[in-house]
Amino acid sequence: MTTDDRRERFERGMEVLARIDGEAGERVVAALADVSPELVHQIAAWGFAEIYSRPALAPRDRQLVTLGMLTALGGCEPELEVHVSAALNVGLTPQQIVEALLHAAAYCGFPRAINATLAAKRVFAERGLLPVREE
Repeated sequence: MTTDDRRERFERGMEVLARIDGEAGERVVAALADVSPELVHQIAAWGFAEIYSRPALAPRDRQLVTLGMLTALGGCEPELEVHVSAALNVGLTPQQIVEALLHAAAYCGFPRAINATLAAKRVFAERGLLPVREE
């Protein structure tokens, strides 16, 4: 791969990251830039330019999958906050996010679902979206 191709993939990935993750994603990139610029490159060039921009799943569907996987992994609460924010950015409602995390309790267990829900609550509080009411 040429330097131009590498730069182009990075730039394309950063555009997708900004569109989906917004400020939360930009904060992650900024936090990593001085310690691992290559990780930043891979997040943008591979994660967003190659994976997130694939057409077979809509951005909201990708966020639902991501929320489920991060909940299942556990210990990913900072990333969950970024992706809860992204889920809101791509059109999911707080109620839909809460429902997805409740659904995860059946497969991941209550401790992980609780931790994920508390991460979501922090994002909802930042955005003035509390209390969340059932639909």
